Amino acid sequence: MTIIDIQIVSKETIKPAIPTPHHLRNLKLSFLDQLAPPIYIPIVLFYPAKQNVDLLERSLLLKKSLSKTLTQFYPLAGTMREDFTFECNDEGVEYFETKVPCKLVDVTENPDVNVLNLFLPFEPQQNCIESKKQVPLAIQYNIFKCGGVAIGIRLSHLIADGTSVITFVNAWAAMSREPGEVIIPIFEAATHFPPRDISMFRPSIGITKEKIVTKRFVFDKPSITVLREKASSRDGSQVKTPTRVEAISSFIWSRQMAIAKTKPERAKLYAAVHAVNLRERMVPSLPKHSFGNFWRMAIATFPAEMEQDYHVLVSHMRNAISKIDNNYVKMLQDGDRYLKTMKMVSEQFSKSEVEFCNFTSWCRFPVYEVDFGWGKPAWACSPSRPYKNLVILMSDKGGEGVEAWVNLLEEDMAIFERDPELLSFASSKTGK
Repeated sequence: MTIIDIQIVSKETIKPAIPTPHHLRNLKLSFLDQLAPPIYIPIVLFYPAKQNVDLLERSLLLKKSLSKTLTQFYPLAGTMREDFTFECNDEGVEYFETKVPCKLVDVTENPDVNVLNLFLPFEPQQNCIESKKQVPLAIQYNIFKCGGVAIGIRLSHLIADGTSVITFVNAWAAMSREPGEVIIPIFEAATHFPPRDISMFRPSIGITKEKIVTKRFVFDKPSITVLREKASSRDGSQVKTPTRVEAISSFIWSRQMAIAKTKPERAKLYAAVHAVNLRERMVPSLPKHSFGNFWRMAIATFPAEMEQDYHVLVSHMRNAISKIDNNYVKMLQDGDRYLKTMKMVSEQFSKSEVEFCNFTSWCRFPVYEVDFGWGKPAWACSPSRPYKNLVILMSDKGGEGVEAWVNLLEEDMAIFERDPELLSFASSKTGK
């Protein structure tokens, strides 16, 4: 659909209902927070119209419950300082309210990422470091002319990973739905991973100024079943029961490799980088409401001269992810040793031409449980990010299919979206 003209009707600052105690006024970021990219994590939740609902009353309820929620999530109402600490000064959260001159279904039937970005505060390329106020959190409440709403949220990756974002959103929803139901986050990331001097190590965050095109590809349950069987049916296959994330990630990696092989300057090595949640891999495991960045990257590599067998890619992906275990966590906690290892890996990669494909999975996140009191979302998405070769995987509303949000250079997307092998398993339309 064409770009729509959204009207901002109000902008205000929502502060915590209760001032943050003095002893909680400064929050040290962890070593893993220091390594996180300075971007905002986006999410948009769409809710259909409800009969006999006062939209003004709903808006007031959202703001009131947000204020109460910020009492527990107090760093999100603060500002970041240059020394990697958050000043929990209760400055508040930027909150926008808009009117949308179309129906909700006009947006969700065949989503256009350029339109989806309109339901979020800030531009997609907005950088947390370059932001004038270094705002950790901003929210946009969008009201469609049919009475449906979309809630758009951007939360700084410098203080939160995807799991933490969903923890906050569900806590806010719970406070709106049942004021007595309080989710209390745990801000102890720096205890597990003390901050380090990383002035001599600043990895590329992957953001590019080249034109990135983002499109959604839907894998339904039958297609996922076929991919999993395809990965495990070959003689000698090392992965007998690949997960749907392993199967889809490896498949998309193979199609991205096919594009790379058509270029005049061919890579010598292909690398798949998959974000891995550390909470359940630590011994003992962390509480699920541990807030911050608790993830690292599993890196699977594949030499360009080798035959591109799908089941081999799945095996490489599985092996890389399995190495993110408690021993790996111990190396992370010895930050200096981890930095030396990453420096060595970076030097090895720099000696050869490497084509990266980056993945992060939200498939197990309770996104479709976010109920503010008027039902669960009809649809949810985490739209474009200015990253080359980035894939975001999300479960569909039914929980059995997977939506892959693929970010590629414009010229690469032109090839990718017409790939017959890809389209035999996935569709860029709402239904397959």
